[in-house]
Amino acid sequence: MSSSTFIAIYMPLFILFFIIIPRQREIQKAITLKIKKRKDVIIMTNEVIKKYIGENCKISSGSLGINVVGVITDVNENWIEVETKKGKELINADYIQSIKIK
Repeated sequence: MSSSTFIAIYMPLFILFFIIIPRQREIQKAITLKIKKRKDVIIMTNEVIKKYIGENCKISSGSLGINVVGVITDVNENWIEVETKKGKELINADYIQSIKIK
């Protein structure tokens, strides 16, 4: 394999895995820290989520995160347990952007 072929194939993969993806994670962490440090921001408490235990919902954690569709079964400290078709999933409440009740 010539060096030009090696560069054409592996350089984009190197850039993606070692530069772009870690940078996106750093940006997401920085945004989360800024939101937490604001004085006027009301942090969502678990009391709001506890009202919807047993309800079918769609939980979204932003553009870089995941969407989970299922029934909220338990809310404990900062974690939400959701029963999905695949099984039970635990979601950190700090990273939740929206919850839609169906």
